[in-house]
Amino acid sequence: MSYSPLHTRRSRTRSTLALLAVGALVSAALAGCSSDDEGGADGEVAVTLITKDSINPFFVSMQKGAERAATAENVDLTLAAGKEDGDEEGQIQAIENAVAQGQDGILITPNGPGVNPAIESARDAGLYVIALDTPPDPAETVDITFATDNFKAGELIGQWTAAQLGGEKATIALLDLFNDKVVSVDYNRDQGFLSGMGIDTGDAQKNGDEATTGSYSGGDYEIVCNEPTDGAEDGGRTAMENCLNKNDEINVVYTINEPAAYGADAALEAAGLSGDDVLVVSVDGGCQGVDAVGSGVIDATSQQYPIVMAEMGVKAIKQIATGGDKPETTEGLDFFNTGVKLVTDQPADELESIDSAAASEICWG
Repeated sequence: MSYSPLHTRRSRTRSTLALLAVGALVSAALAGCSSDDEGGADGEVAVTLITKDSINPFFVSMQKGAERAATAENVDLTLAAGKEDGDEEGQIQAIENAVAQGQDGILITPNGPGVNPAIESARDAGLYVIALDTPPDPAETVDITFATDNFKAGELIGQWTAAQLGGEKATIALLDLFNDKVVSVDYNRDQGFLSGMGIDTGDAQKNGDEATTGSYSGGDYEIVCNEPTDGAEDGGRTAMENCLNKNDEINVVYTINEPAAYGADAALEAAGLSGDDVLVVSVDGGCQGVDAVGSGVIDATSQQYPIVMAEMGVKAIKQIATGGDKPETTEGLDFFNTGVKLVTDQPADELESIDSAAASEICWG
């Protein structure tokens, strides 16, 4: 996946508050675990982290979080990744390598349902498998998932968008992840956004089957397009260009993630549309994404916490391998919720949010 930052990132340190929050999440998920015993035949627990790719700042941050936790927990960590978002074969090979090496567990952000059989084989071989960020379909394919509530993340930016429009017609471009495979993070964010807008959706696991015109919570809407971006900046630009070719009066742009939003912004600028003309919303909350909120490239984003996911995952496998209890899902969900916050410098009444300055203290990347 290509990625070109729009802004020079300021140097930051994570706040004490954020570190305390990480500790609280880990403790909650792993309550009752014990690490008194030595794990593995040689006394060292071995874990592989398999991300969707090794370029997107989200996954780079996840790798750094895993490395930090591995050092603290004396875990032998192997890093692997698909060549790009959607590369299932690369992830399958990494899973097979972890099994062949007799490792204790795998952390994975699944690139699609094609990896499910390999995950099941790894579990049959005795490895504990945790999904990060992207729950597989079905969720029980893995032992547990540590992730953002992606539907909630989409819902927050949808609610914010509806409030900002103030009854104006919403002419919407939906810039999704894929159009050739079904991934939970893709449909959950998309449909969360539409639900937040007050738009009825169709199949809960399918993008693009809702009515293209109708009413949202504040007025009328028209959905111009559902375009894939592969979660990349160049994909976001192409998708936005395709949407503008269909309708150049788009005033709302939902993007699956912040790299896609940067590409959409470039296409909007090339078309002579300013930030005052179009609301651009996204999900991720990386440091560069927060900077983009501060500069007006992105109007609102939902911030998630990949470092927390990775640190929790490494610690969980260490504790399980050394005789501890297994982590539990968040009540009412089929995964453990690692949290999400709405980030915007244009707050909406009765909708809790933090501004870009506060978000920069707890961002990643």
